[in-house]
Amino acid sequence: MEFFLSQESLNHFQWVMRAVVGFLFLIGIAKMMGQRSISQLRFLDFVMALLIGNIMAHPLSDEGLGLMGSMITMGTLTVLYLSGIFLTLRWPPLRRIFDPPPLTLVKNGEIYYRNLKKARITVESLLSELRKEKIDNVQKVALALWEPGGSISLFVEPKHQPLTPSDMGIAVKPFDLPRLIIKEGRINDNELDLLGYDISWLKQQLKNQNVSLTNVLLATVDHQGELTICLYR
Repeated sequence: MEFFLSQESLNHFQWVMRAVVGFLFLIGIAKMMGQRSISQLRFLDFVMALLIGNIMAHPLSDEGLGLMGSMITMGTLTVLYLSGIFLTLRWPPLRRIFDPPPLTLVKNGEIYYRNLKKARITVESLLSELRKEKIDNVQKVALALWEPGGSISLFVEPKHQPLTPSDMGIAVKPFDLPRLIIKEGRINDNELDLLGYDISWLKQQLKNQNVSLTNVLLATVDHQGELTICLYR
């Protein structure tokens, strides 16, 4: 257990053990912090990411620094982080600091330049986000918000939105997510059972399409029994 403490030198095995323990400890910390910390970073998440990266990197590369102290520090920071999240849920004034409301960048086709400056983004960056959403004119935007996570939410004026079947009164089939039953030439028996089919049925379907199982990269089946096949190319 000497690799936990400060040493004049570490042998190869102790370096490996220090890296393994540090890696597993980081996984545990990330699990404790929750899914929010590994999605788009908000203010509090960004601060934690910087601190954890710096604290853990040094003892993993410098034998003169003990690993135990870094682990205790990171554990303390994680408790503070979780406490901060809990307090932002309970106390609105603190929430506005760590999780501020979105800024309006565009409303009814008009750009709010003052809010662009607050968000530290340029007009060119805004136009780039519009192009990503296939919007060629800012006047088509009903509302654009700069979210705390650093993304832009866009809402197009209804008159510029494409028609949907519901707009035209056309009846459509309900959404049906196909099940993956073959992946890289291997059959997923569990998915077949959920759909109510067996391997004999699947082999017959492949035979009807003159397809060999070993040539199938992906194959899916919907609840209507329609088989879709992607072959190796």
